[in-house]
Amino acid sequence: MILYDNGISSAASRVRIALALKGVDVVRQSVSILGPDAGSRQAGYLRVNPQGLVPTLLTDDGTLLTQSLAIIEYLDEAHPEPPLLPRNPKERAFARSVTLAIVSETHALLPPRVAARLMALPGVDESAVTDWKRHWVSEGLSAVETLIGARRTGPFVVGSQPTVADIVLFPQALTTDRVGLDIRQWPNIAEIVSTLRGIPAFADNAPGS
Repeated sequence: MILYDNGISSAASRVRIALALKGVDVVRQSVSILGPDAGSRQAGYLRVNPQGLVPTLLTDDGTLLTQSLAIIEYLDEAHPEPPLLPRNPKERAFARSVTLAIVSETHALLPPRVAARLMALPGVDESAVTDWKRHWVSEGLSAVETLIGARRTGPFVVGSQPTVADIVLFPQALTTDRVGLDIRQWPNIAEIVSTLRGIPAFADNAPGS
């Protein structure tokens, strides 16, 4: 399999973590994502992924899969152990709710293409874009902290082993440093992230700065 990847991408980091937890080896092909001439916006890559986003996974049978959550669910079904979703239906739904709160409501407002569009608007400078990112990271993680705090029963988001919720939370929480926020203001998230840093599948596949 080939993973079209980028080292600073939180979305690509999720898939790298899932692959590592599953013990699945892939060939990584780096795709640049910053700037107007980024590889992700070039015609060759757009034929691979029409959205011009990473990650993309090319399976052994030649199937192209896009969107990190779809790829993670495919990996969980194709390689069932260890499971990335809880067996209990209510816990599984909770893991998905935390995952979607991050992916759909927070991360979607932060990628380079969003920042580039904001910078193209009159009166918007780099400082304003940083404030935008800080606002949405803070709002998003505050909500997730409340969700986790009301339900947490173990060292991870759900129970005693990492799930897709941890896979998505980890790279998103690490963006706090980029925007000048102190992760310690969210004690449950900070504790979970500290635990995840001790797991090689997470530590070795964190997004770069």
